[in-house]
Amino acid sequence: MYAREGLLVFAATATLTVFAMLDGEPPQPGLPLLAGAGLAAALPLTLRARFPLPGALLSAAIALLGLVIPGWQGRLVTMVMFGAAAFRLPRRPWLVMSMSIAWTSGYGLLMPQTHKGLSVVTDLVIMGVAPVAIGHALRLHGERAAQAARLHHAEARRAMAEERAALAREVHDSVGHHLTAIRMQATATRRALRGQSQTTDKALGTIAELSATALHEVRVLLDSLREAPTGPDLEEIENLAKRLSTPQLPISVHRAGPGTPLPPAVGHTVYRLVQEALTNAARHSEASHVEVRVLCDRAAVTVSITDNGRARAGAEGRGIRGMRERVDQHGGTLIAGPGEDHGWRVEAVVPIGQGPGIIATRAQPFSVAQDPT
Repeated sequence: MYAREGLLVFAATATLTVFAMLDGEPPQPGLPLLAGAGLAAALPLTLRARFPLPGALLSAAIALLGLVIPGWQGRLVTMVMFGAAAFRLPRRPWLVMSMSIAWTSGYGLLMPQTHKGLSVVTDLVIMGVAPVAIGHALRLHGERAAQAARLHHAEARRAMAEERAALAREVHDSVGHHLTAIRMQATATRRALRGQSQTTDKALGTIAELSATALHEVRVLLDSLREAPTGPDLEEIENLAKRLSTPQLPISVHRAGPGTPLPPAVGHTVYRLVQEALTNAARHSEASHVEVRVLCDRAAVTVSITDNGRARAGAEGRGIRGMRERVDQHGGTLIAGPGEDHGWRVEAVVPIGQGPGIIATRAQPFSVAQDPT
């Protein structure tokens, strides 16, 4: 960032110096004076983001002082600064416009008669009105583009919800029907053959029980498909860690960031990432401890799950591919592989985007160590 600002100041200084050398009339000022004046005029450019209007006024003052240098074009920087002020201050365009016109008028009055080549009206339009109008137009264009992106995202979510509802109907009509039929047939056959064979009775009872369990799970899945994905809060990640903790594999959770709710889709993705990573650690890692870290800020949620087990080399499995697909839907990144020293590490950055309710507050980090007993 500092390198970019330094390069901008250098380029503006060099440009003003070259223009002054080309446009100036004899006797021309020395190169050190032109370079120093150019540097003084370029420095306010560093204020265009944080203090755009004060920076524009400072640049205007420097441009007025530079009128004593023949051929010096410091007003070019002032025009850029007033355009940046109009871009950065969308709620006060008339204030920026009035100050720009006032500066232009003063510049025209103080300009020596020998250097006046344009009419006052032309100067007002080119130097005072045009930069502010361009800055305000660029701001409106950016806002419209952002609004269009939000509408596109909402339309995509609506289409996804319709697709999920259609899928839920198909599963309900086909799989649910067959599971119900299997359970009814197994129960009826078991009653008809009751007492004739213990092996047959046990097998039919198992079929009926498994089909009932599968039917219940299908119904739960259909409920989640019919509704928009809910966003589990971060406390549910701690509850998940408690359920999966064992004396042989304790799980610790550490959180940092504001306590405001995450957008539902982001919270759902983070929860599923942690769930899949903890399940893999419990099944495959042979670890004795797993650590979960969740960091929330204004822009994104960073979650990492590390264990001290053995690294699992080989092709990317279905679980990791599923996690990567979830993160890709938000435009985030996911890294899964051996840790720096040992064990396995899964780290993901999930952008929050335009999610509601994310307000930057002072982060209060804390950790929750799960009781292995």
